[in-house]
Amino acid sequence: MDWLQLFFRDPVSLYQGAAFPFALLFNYLCIMDSFSTQARYLFLLVGGGALAVAAMGAFAALVFIPALCTVVLIHSLGPRDVHRPTFLFQMTWQTLCHLGLHYTEYYLQEAPSTRFCITLSSLMLLTQRVTSLSLDINEGKVVAPSGRAGNKNSSSERLRAALPYLSYLLFFPALLGGPLCSFQRFQARVEGPSSLWSRHSSWALTWRALQILGLESLKAVVTRVVGAGAGLGGCGQLQCVSVLWSTAALFKLTYYSRWLLDEALLRAAGFGSESGRSPAEEGLLPDADIWTLETTHRIALFARKWNQSTARWLRRLVFQQRRTWPLLQTFVFSAWWHGLHPGQVFGFLCWAVMVEADYLIHAFASVFISSWPVRLLYRALAWAHTQLIIAYIMLAVEARSLSSLWLLWNSYSSVFPTVYCILLLLLAKRKHKCN
Repeated sequence: MDWLQLFFRDPVSLYQGAAFPFALLFNYLCIMDSFSTQARYLFLLVGGGALAVAAMGAFAALVFIPALCTVVLIHSLGPRDVHRPTFLFQMTWQTLCHLGLHYTEYYLQEAPSTRFCITLSSLMLLTQRVTSLSLDINEGKVVAPSGRAGNKNSSSERLRAALPYLSYLLFFPALLGGPLCSFQRFQARVEGPSSLWSRHSSWALTWRALQILGLESLKAVVTRVVGAGAGLGGCGQLQCVSVLWSTAALFKLTYYSRWLLDEALLRAAGFGSESGRSPAEEGLLPDADIWTLETTHRIALFARKWNQSTARWLRRLVFQQRRTWPLLQTFVFSAWWHGLHPGQVFGFLCWAVMVEADYLIHAFASVFISSWPVRLLYRALAWAHTQLIIAYIMLAVEARSLSSLWLLWNSYSSVFPTVYCILLLLLAKRKHKCN
């Protein structure tokens, strides 16, 4: 199979790859100090607009409108009042767009437009940046524009003041993918001196390309295995476990490859450099910690390491803001953010229950398992069980529809989360008695 065809059959990867030369050009011009600060912001903004139109067509308006409205809101409201209205507006807009997808898929029974799916994905990433920015303003980490610009400012001054925020919401290296970059980091890099912009090692870029190529090669092999299999609809008994594992492996390889590409694009543009970073500034957290994800025997650790920047965003936005049932509310919000398809609702609720069970099971095991041979055996069994449960959740989330979910429920694979649910009930009852 032609490697370029294999790699770029995902349209988002095609557009991300096309953006690479412009990211390198932007970084080079910043290193050479050929750009003023305003020109840097404009380059990123215009690049984001052009990439949006190229990838989404007319649907790009669905991304431009909430970005513009967010800038208006943060310039109109005070620091303490900006987060809730901004959050509600952005999530309402995104939910309405997701309902349009539901209408197309479930009512009209039609395949959605590829451009519309790319738009929804970009909207989800925009929601991360919008809420991250509004939280930063609310917590005083970012100076509120409403507090800096007076009513007597001219229109040109207001536009100049709004440029950094609009550029952050639409800058092209993060428009279609990539780990969440905070506004503090974005602003520090754009407005920083040329000495902060790192020169790229050709070896570092080559190594990242080899990683992606290796993942795509493995993905091609797994694709053939999955294609030759019976699928959940035609498997029987233990064969369903093999189908579950191989199909989830295909999904994971796809995510790993995309995350590496997205992160590489951000770093190529200069936003991954750690030089000159202030202690208060968040570092760029890579989404793919492949070694930890593939070797952990803890579902809770997998949840924290899977799509790490999104996990950190969810923790800050939901988990740390809720006093009652923070874990459950975090996973419920994640299902809402992803679009509330039936498989997503079930998958994220199942994941929340599995994480809760994971805490109790491993706390119990750490007390009652002392000898190293038994502990080694326990870790091996826990690893296999964790990977199978994660595979089950992944298939539920990716399948989305009720018909596919029904096939998953009726397969032998349902045994693995069921075991954890039973252990959760038993250990929770025991914990209650001990308390």
